[in-house]
Amino acid sequence: MRPLPELTAENTAFWTGGARGQLMIAFCDHCQNAIHPPQVICPACQSRHVGPRAVEGSGTIYTYTVNHQPWMPGMVVPFAIAVVDVDGARGVRVTAPVTGCEADAVKIGQRVRIAFEPSGEVWLPLWMPLERTAA
Repeated sequence: MRPLPELTAENTAFWTGGARGQLMIAFCDHCQNAIHPPQVICPACQSRHVGPRAVEGSGTIYTYTVNHQPWMPGMVVPFAIAVVDVDGARGVRVTAPVTGCEADAVKIGQRVRIAFEPSGEVWLPLWMPLERTAA
């Protein structure tokens, strides 16, 4: 069980885009700056013309960690959580668990794609390897 985010006007598109299989990132309509986490005002140009857009849903692992400690009863370990540079959203990194491979197969520089897991009103992001890696 993962803690769920509170939905707000700024973040609802990000947390519910998975229902359509889309990774939704906020962009400034004025300067085209990608903004994550979503905000009302663009930090680059101070424009209030900010809205969500679907991005490709792939990226490159910037860094990761492997958790071996079950910090909740019933938690399956080990598992990897990766920080991913998102394609099509320069400067945006999304942190989420990696699924579809063993935790020790996750590597910096590995290409991944987004997947989603529904939980109540939100769709939690997960990263999946684009190619199988040797264990």
